Amino acid sequence: MIAFAVLGILLWAFVSAKIITHDFNRKMVSGEKKQQEAVVKSVILTETRNDQKYWEIYGDTGHWQADSGVAQLDGVWANFYKDNKVSMSLKSSKGTYDSETKIITLYEDTFVAIDGGITLNADKLIYESSDKPIVGEGHIKIRKDNALISTADKIIISPDYTNFKIVGHTVSKIYEDKK
Repeated sequence: MIAFAVLGILLWAFVSAKIITHDFNRKMVSGEKKQQEAVVKSVILTETRNDQKYWEIYGDTGHWQADSGVAQLDGVWANFYKDNKVSMSLKSSKGTYDSETKIITLYEDTFVAIDGGITLNADKLIYESSDKPIVGEGHIKIRKDNALISTADKIIISPDYTNFKIVGHTVSKIYEDKK
């Protein structure tokens, strides 16, 4: 009697499994494109060359899609290095990193601090590589210590972070220290 009950339960389990996984198996056999994605907390992405760290990006949370090769990050902090020292730091609400093009895009409440006392705010900031300018767009506000405040639609920062060009509806105010 017990053998019949166990046999009945096993038969029910096999039939149920076949019904539940039927559509899944059909999709796997038909060769539909696999989509792999992961949601992670506390993500750190880093680029190094010749034992030199170029940049590192930290995200409170991240969403990785293997089919597109793009990491979407929330709560982003980033550091960019020159001669093993932090030369630029960034903070942004959101950002993406494209593993194919190596482009970092920060958007929503982006704040940048550059070595030498320069800070700026932007709606969007794009970093392509260490030898290309960084481009910021939307509601640009630049400060250099207490001597300069500028607003613009766009900023182009040289690859070595020493020069910048502001473009479109620009207003600049220069203050002199009266000692």
